[in-house]
Amino acid sequence: MSRESTLRRLAAHEARWLVSLGWWAARRRIGVAPGARALGYAGAQAAFVYGLTFVCVVETVGLAVLLADHPVAHAVMLVLDCYTVLMMLGLQAAAVTRPHVLGADTLWLREGARRDIRVPLERIAAVRHDLRFVRAAEEDGGAAVELAVGGQTSVTVELSEPVVAVGLLGRRESVRTVRFHADDARAAVTELRERVAARREQAAAGAAPRTEGTAAGAAPPAEGTATGAGRGGGG
Repeated sequence: MSRESTLRRLAAHEARWLVSLGWWAARRRIGVAPGARALGYAGAQAAFVYGLTFVCVVETVGLAVLLADHPVAHAVMLVLDCYTVLMMLGLQAAAVTRPHVLGADTLWLREGARRDIRVPLERIAAVRHDLRFVRAAEEDGGAAVELAVGGQTSVTVELSEPVVAVGLLGRRESVRTVRFHADDARAAVTELRERVAARREQAAAGAAPRTEGTAAGAAPPAEGTATGAGRGGGG
């Protein structure tokens, strides 16, 4: 991948979490259409993010006092520290405003502003509540992707056909297992199973032969033939 492409993707990532701050302040979510179900995952990391943000604020104040007699260094560190605090808040804002989305035909999984994966419901073979800590992808033969929050996932989705997952820097990988975290994992599994079953029923109904339509569309006997038969019978 070229350096320009990498920088472009990094800049797009920065823009996404900056935009998320505005959506967070407005208490709105991105990409959740009417009728879709938002599956939140930000709760698992909230305490850690807010705690780290507090530490960054304390550090900013401390450095401001220590560097009061060095205006240039003070200005540089103040900008860096303020940006760090803003970035930590943006991390949480992106997770809150970009939840997983369960639609009528697609499961849209997101990892804040970093990446997202769209999984067609007809490709989902199994869903289960599966609380586990992140492990190396090599243990799954490279065929699994984990969207962890707080170092853990709680839902495992196995696919009948692979989907393509694109990383932050554009790396593409074909995966047949997706693990993600949801704050209410059991409810997410239940609703996902229901949507998958409903999608399968719709697909089966659409593929069923139209026997009634064929019978209704059959050509009726020719009127002349039926009349002729009647005359023959009357003779």
